Amino acid sequence: MQFEKVSQFDNLEMGYVYEFSGGYISRNQNIFSQIELTDLNKFILEKAVLGTPIFKLGDGGIKLLVLSGIHGNELPSQIANLKLLNELVGRELNHAVYFIPFAAPKATMDNRRFFNSMDLNRSTHIENSLSNLILNAAIELGINFVGDFHSTAFNSNPGFEAIFSTKSPCPESFLMATYISKDVGSNIISYDFAGASYKGAVEDVCNLKGIPAITGEVLCPFAQVAEGSVERSYAQMKSFLSYFGI
Repeated sequence: MQFEKVSQFDNLEMGYVYEFSGGYISRNQNIFSQIELTDLNKFILEKAVLGTPIFKLGDGGIKLLVLSGIHGNELPSQIANLKLLNELVGRELNHAVYFIPFAAPKATMDNRRFFNSMDLNRSTHIENSLSNLILNAAIELGINFVGDFHSTAFNSNPGFEAIFSTKSPCPESFLMATYISKDVGSNIISYDFAGASYKGAVEDVCNLKGIPAITGEVLCPFAQVAEGSVERSYAQMKSFLSYFGI
């Protein structure tokens, strides 16, 4: 994967995971109306038209991935990811942090859960699915830990704010989730073994590949941005980084 320095933003580099997933985020007014139009966010929105962009801050130490938008209609985490990236750009970091704010910009544009009729959080194990390509990019980049952030509605799975994790084969998944749960008050949901309940979740397949990962969920109706939901997702992301001293 090729990364290029972004000259107008200190220490920021970017590349593309996939170039056939682009979308105009501005056409989804439910999310666009909630995005602060900083120069950086304008730049990111422009790049999302061309595919799934990935951004990098910092060098050295361990490598972390903050991921959102696996489900295009789960909006709070995508906004929170932008907020976090804006906060950290230009800062000197002790680790390398990668950001994918919009995993499937086309799905976000359409305010749809699926991308090309595929649930990306049930298809990470399927070769050449978009979530599989994100996983492969993480492996290629040597990502050490993944935080995948979502939102959940009442009467859905799980239907309340939570951190998903597994105890095997990567015990640190559970340790990260425990830390975040204690830090920000999210409920913890832990399984004994990754992929035991269903196949294809980004978190599970990362864990099965030896990359400890968690899934963060905040409560918000699908395709909307509920009051406080962005702040809760942002708190989960910040806690994920805090576990590693960022």
